[in-house]
Amino acid sequence: MQLALFIIFGALAVAGALNLLMQRHPINSALSLVVVMLSLAVLYWSLGAEFLAAAQVIVYSGAIMVFFVFVIMLLNAGKEERTTGSRAAYIAGIPGAAAIFCLLSFVFLTEGRTFGSVNVGGYLNHVTSNISELSTVLFTRLLLPFEVTSVLILVAILGAVVLARKER
Repeated sequence: MQLALFIIFGALAVAGALNLLMQRHPINSALSLVVVMLSLAVLYWSLGAEFLAAAQVIVYSGAIMVFFVFVIMLLNAGKEERTTGSRAAYIAGIPGAAAIFCLLSFVFLTEGRTFGSVNVGGYLNHVTSNISELSTVLFTRLLLPFEVTSVLILVAILGAVVLARKER
């Protein structure tokens, strides 16, 4: 099962990255990057790094992608033209979504009774979880780089606003 998840979501990440490069519209590229980030989150989760998977979804797929879309809209890259849809979505997206739905349905139907008893990240002998270990390190030894990163992101947002401002 681990190998099947790796192959499916690894291929989905590569396909999303290729679609990111081939798109003409920046919003479609940003949505392809969301697919890549969510696929990476599933790969992290399958490796037992639950916190990293959750951070991938919350920080990168959520906050950073909203920031990217905000900058794209702020820069006003041009008028979007109406299209009927992407051919790649019809060719690969619908069968891919159906395959993932079938795979997840199979997993839930065959392994559903063991979901409550599985310990995915049980490397620490039930003494402490990897989330508490990571948060302890993040907010003690790595507090300064963590705060410097947040200030850097704030400066990037302000720089994007200043650069995109229209002159009167």
